[in-house]
Amino acid sequence: MEPVFILVPGMFTDAHVWEGTARRLTAAGAQVRAVTLAGPGRPRAGDDPEPAAGAHAEAEADLETHIEEVCAAIDAVTGAPGGTGGTGGRGIVLVGHDYGVHPVLGAADRRAERVARIVCVDAGLPQDGVPPLAAVPDQSVRALPAEEAAAGTTAGVLPPPGREEWTRWGSTAGVSEEALDRLTARAAPQPLGTLLRPLRLSGAAAAVPTTGVLCTANGVGIDMVQRLVDLGDPALRALTGPGVTFFELPTGHWPMLSCPEDLAGVLLRAAAGEGHRLTPPGASGTPAHLHPFPLPVPELPRERRGNVDFYFPRPGGTKGIEGAEGAERVDGPRPAVVFVHGGPVPAGAEPSPRDWPVLAGHARYAAGQGAVGVTVEHRLHDVADYPRAAGDVAAAVDLVRADPRVDGDRIALWFFSGGGPLLADWLAKPPAWLRCLAAAYPVLAPLPNWGMSADSRFHPVRALADAGQAPPPLVLLRVGLESPEIAATVSGFLAAAGEREAEVRVVDVPHGHHGGGPGDPEEEWRGAVREAVRAVLDRLDA
Repeated sequence: MEPVFILVPGMFTDAHVWEGTARRLTAAGAQVRAVTLAGPGRPRAGDDPEPAAGAHAEAEADLETHIEEVCAAIDAVTGAPGGTGGTGGRGIVLVGHDYGVHPVLGAADRRAERVARIVCVDAGLPQDGVPPLAAVPDQSVRALPAEEAAAGTTAGVLPPPGREEWTRWGSTAGVSEEALDRLTARAAPQPLGTLLRPLRLSGAAAAVPTTGVLCTANGVGIDMVQRLVDLGDPALRALTGPGVTFFELPTGHWPMLSCPEDLAGVLLRAAAGEGHRLTPPGASGTPAHLHPFPLPVPELPRERRGNVDFYFPRPGGTKGIEGAEGAERVDGPRPAVVFVHGGPVPAGAEPSPRDWPVLAGHARYAAGQGAVGVTVEHRLHDVADYPRAAGDVAAAVDLVRADPRVDGDRIALWFFSGGGPLLADWLAKPPAWLRCLAAAYPVLAPLPNWGMSADSRFHPVRALADAGQAPPPLVLLRVGLESPEIAATVSGFLAAAGEREAEVRVVDVPHGHHGGGPGDPEEEWRGAVREAVRAVLDRLDA
């Protein structure tokens, strides 16, 4: 027998968002119940115009109210015994989109024996004791409810987005103009109590099989989640369990509106226990961030000061560790290349970024070529941490320039991956001593699910376009097999550089993936890293 799907919407929305997906599930023989959660201005699903929960339907509705409503929907299903892998016959599949995953998980925790599978549609798996507000993408939006909570109140509502504001909550890629109009017209305020009350879990839901549906146009795909798991975050270890699967959809944050038929197909496959499974850290080989540096490097002592590691050329030695003939001697203060890792990286990750082979390898290689190689470990643990990480980097640069062994007027900064947004400050107001900016497989504009506004400080594309002075020379190491979402930020950056007639040296790894790894062609990486480092050093010596 086919499963029973209970579909729970996200913030500001009601059961109508599921109509297209529900029709396709029903046509496939499944039973479907779309839930409208209580709140002001929200009708019952179906034809009943009355609010969904009577006395709870106004602004005082909170997360507990919504959990009770999902529990009631489960209790209304007869003959659904649950299951341990697929759907156990007519098992219940709880599907939550966006905020809706919080009441879904809360209800599954109380009705674990009746739920065959939990499906999170473009939403992370909530944690015990954490309020839904922590998952709100728009960082500026988080501030208002947080102020209310600090004042000791959970009353009131969060107004729904206007038509042009939905992107603050996620990518609208694939949503038609008509569907966006309807979404806006039917949007209702979100009770603040639903965001401020912590989710409380007993742990029973942990035994329920779970599927994540990742909408890649919103910024996250399976490869990215695997990389986060490989970094060793304890909170993500559960994602490698045998009952956890993943699917990708190449669309924005509202797949029930942009591709309802595809979403229905994924839900049916999830109910059958299908999907991609992640591997525990190291189980399928060396993680990309721990893969050996592709070039030979000298054995140089590391000088550690706080969050900064220095690698100095050998006194009186020569530049070039690969047999360069006639290399010049290294004497006196030397230019420095400061390497800045990506992220976000979980706090307490082991090994820490300063000990990653790729970061330390670049610094040692630069030192072998006669520059001072420097690595900086910053505190980018969440996308909300960019201001703090920027402060860490700026303080590190000051420390480097103050060292008498460093020529403080010849500095290059090199950013990796998710550290790319930190470029923005240096593009906006480049100091005279900054001779070069480099980036390797970088993110060069905030991704949709980061919740940063269009005028965010950490937006290198906009910073380059709006800068009042010419940027320093730029070196960009680009991988050919980058994710489309990150590749789009690189294309936008290069377009802005062209408009500014900026000096940009692009070094390509045609068959390289983001961050590299054991499956990538080693010779391509060796040649690209060698060329990129040489380009940076040439600009320091100019």
